[in-house]
Amino acid sequence: MKQYISTRSLADRLLVQIFTISLLFLGTAGIIAGGFLVRESFSKNSETQAITNTKRYREIRYQTWLNPEIIKHFPQSIPTDAQEAKMIYSPGLIKGSKVLQLRYKLPSNKIEKLLLDYQKAAKYKYVGGNTNDHANQPQGVPTTFFYTNESQEQTFPLTYQILVLNARDRGTPDFKWQHGDSYGVAIDKFNSEIVYWAEQW
Repeated sequence: MKQYISTRSLADRLLVQIFTISLLFLGTAGIIAGGFLVRESFSKNSETQAITNTKRYREIRYQTWLNPEIIKHFPQSIPTDAQEAKMIYSPGLIKGSKVLQLRYKLPSNKIEKLLLDYQKAAKYKYVGGNTNDHANQPQGVPTTFFYTNESQEQTFPLTYQILVLNARDRGTPDFKWQHGDSYGVAIDKFNSEIVYWAEQW
């Protein structure tokens, strides 16, 4: 009888120890997994957060943006005589749209020259509107939204000429424009303003 009690108490202690070790293991694994998920969440938030600091323009232009072909029309740096410069860079999600847009004012004679140069180079031309308006026109192509606008309205006013330097459909016959890129400028000669844009999705 004493031997039975001794064996039973030994088995109980062993079960308690196994249970305690299992709880410690699961608790540690939970803490590690939780820490990893929190870190990944912060990491993804910082990766997809839009950058608007114009001081980072050259870094984004030359180091961050991976397809230099569609931003070669962007200036090497923001001109010294540019005023009210605004920028937005959004790396997008894994399947989302990647956007770079730079906007500023220049003296009117420079804007007029840029307008003439880009009108000659443009493959598509629109007056005002946004990418949805342009893509839904006959033979239309996607362009951009007015991301650098101060207001919530992301449509270019009718004073802007949207000049598309190129737009490439990389979708399928069943789903046109599912993937692609487009880039160009939007120029408002009345307000002496230019917006450089490039989008890739």
